[in-house]
Amino acid sequence: MTALTDRPPVAAAPAHHDRRGARTLATRILGYATLVFFGLVFLYPFVIQLGNSFKTEPDAAANPLSPIPDPLTVAGFERIFTGTNFPLWLGNSLLVTVLVTLGRVFFDSLAGYALARLRFRGRSGLFAAVIAVMAVPGVVLLIPKFLVLNQLGIYNSYAGLVVPLLADAAGVFIMKQFFESIPVSMEEAARIDGAGVFRTYWSVVLPMARPALITLTILSFQGSWNEFPHSLVSVQDPDLFTLPRGLADLVSGSLGKGTQYPLKLGAALLATIPVAVLFVIFQRYFVRGANEGAEKG
Repeated sequence: MTALTDRPPVAAAPAHHDRRGARTLATRILGYATLVFFGLVFLYPFVIQLGNSFKTEPDAAANPLSPIPDPLTVAGFERIFTGTNFPLWLGNSLLVTVLVTLGRVFFDSLAGYALARLRFRGRSGLFAAVIAVMAVPGVVLLIPKFLVLNQLGIYNSYAGLVVPLLADAAGVFIMKQFFESIPVSMEEAARIDGAGVFRTYWSVVLPMARPALITLTILSFQGSWNEFPHSLVSVQDPDLFTLPRGLADLVSGSLGKGTQYPLKLGAALLATIPVAVLFVIFQRYFVRGANEGAEKG
């Protein structure tokens, strides 16, 4: 009987592959640990804010960094609605934010479309001016803004809170860049059918700009909801205060002495809820719209 042919021995896995796999695993673990650490550092102030909102005044003053209330109470929130003008500030902020957001979405998209599609003298210079405005710190414009509002007769009014914020350079830039990514051929059919410039913009181009519109809506809502410097120079009447301006009064201790941590942090917590809800609702549409925009591009 013939002997079986000897099979070649199976080569052992090189040792350097094992070392490489170990280094990769160690790097991944280190990366996740770093992300978790910085995530906790970022979230801990919000946990402190939440915990102190449900504390009593002595407990918050004695243990401000403890996230656990002892005892648990909602007295701070009751005082927010009964002892402050928080409902008035909330109503003013909602009114101003809705008007500013709608205005920015419309005017920024309109200006962006004009800069992206219309050919007129000075277009490049106008776009350069828009870019230059983005580079100017907002604090530099506070005094000129006050002088202009006072000269126009809209200082200390709702118009003074809303009108100067109806358009912004960053929104115009975002919309212009997105409109330029849309092929011109999409608009030629509408022009052949006799549609004018505005009709083409409104019925053809604007529905295709959903990713940019959602981005602009989120940024405009968040920016106008948290706007403090503008309200500081545009109104002085307490009845016109928005949430940031009213919260600034709370932080400065205008309601009396003491830390008042439950009151201040509870009001700040309530002020963050609308922006958080908006982001949670629109995040899914934002990601989906961005993917659609990438596929079209």
